[in-house]
Amino acid sequence: MDIARTPPNRKKKRIIYALSGLAVVVLVTVALSRLSPAAPSVELSTLVIDSVRRGPMLREVRGPGKLTPESPLYISAVTSGRVDRVLQRPGAVVLKGTPLLEMSNPDVELQLLAADQQVSAAEGQLVTLRSSLETQRLSQEALVAQTTADYRDAQRNALAAESLSQHNVIASFDLSKARDQVENQRSRLDIEQRRLAVMNSTVDSQIALQRDQVQRLRAIAQFQRGRVASMTVTAAAPGTLQDLQLEVGQWVQAGQQLAQVVQPGHLKAVLNIPETQAAEVSRGQTAAVDTRNGIVRGHVERMDPQAQNGTVAVDIALDDSLPAGARPDLSVEGTIQIERLANVLHVGRPAYGQANSPVGLFRLVEGGRYAERVTVQLGRASVSDVEVVSGLKERDKVILSDMSRWDNVDRVKLN
Repeated sequence: MDIARTPPNRKKKRIIYALSGLAVVVLVTVALSRLSPAAPSVELSTLVIDSVRRGPMLREVRGPGKLTPESPLYISAVTSGRVDRVLQRPGAVVLKGTPLLEMSNPDVELQLLAADQQVSAAEGQLVTLRSSLETQRLSQEALVAQTTADYRDAQRNALAAESLSQHNVIASFDLSKARDQVENQRSRLDIEQRRLAVMNSTVDSQIALQRDQVQRLRAIAQFQRGRVASMTVTAAAPGTLQDLQLEVGQWVQAGQQLAQVVQPGHLKAVLNIPETQAAEVSRGQTAAVDTRNGIVRGHVERMDPQAQNGTVAVDIALDDSLPAGARPDLSVEGTIQIERLANVLHVGRPAYGQANSPVGLFRLVEGGRYAERVTVQLGRASVSDVEVVSGLKERDKVILSDMSRWDNVDRVKLN
């Protein structure tokens, strides 16, 4: 006998299967959402990595610059004129008195001729004055001599009248007249002698005044002669000629710079130090100057009180001899030693981050396969190193390269 069977409920099974699948999807989604995102990969060969070290650290500042003369000799035009000949060119080695160029100016030459003419006229006036005064003095001396003779004749006549009067040979009137004649001649002689004394005292003064005038005119003529001579421009000291850019036919004004003579062995380095670092530079600090042909030791001699274009000019006096080929305006690079720290934790200077400020650096972990971001407090900085105040320990390895493109992640994988 056949038994009746109830057919299975297929719809219910489908609902159970659908609910089970949905639950699995939800569980997988939740699990995946809780997983950390995969770390981005970075090529290890493109990174600069350095180890944290403990020990001495030399703080330095660096800046570009150039060699300049210590005491350049500038040659300026004494008078204006036209360039007739250029005898030397920049780079020539010259001696003291070596002609550099020749100029001309007719007006200056005419002024010299006029000055010489005035000297000749003044000398002629001196000769004439001396002759005239001497003649006047001789005439006065002759007059004094004549007056002296007249006075003595009057004295003799008075004595004769006195003798005759005693014998009543002449009248008393004649005696009085003889005595008056003596007084008259005595007065005349006194006047002429004083006139001679005055003349003698003024002759020397008048001649001295005219002689001084001649000397002044001679000085003016000598000055004009120097102006004419200065148009043949010469080197005032031995050295190397620089900055002579004039050409034949150019007109130069009085006071215009014509050339510059420098001594190659007497050079200094002028470095341009960033103004943010120049505050720690002081006179006497040790420096090293790279001339591209050798390192020259020196020391800080002077600092410019003003900053220009974000830099401060620092003069470096060179203690060592310059290498061959060193010349003015040669581009150099210098390093100044600021401070020597005895025992500090330090690392290579990263591509970003300032001294005495916090910065985020990637530290290598898990044997160097990954790098994680850590906050590091930086301290005092040098050209290539920086002090580590906190955030790292000795022998830690950090990435110094620019990692700004990974600012949104805290962990990277190193391939």
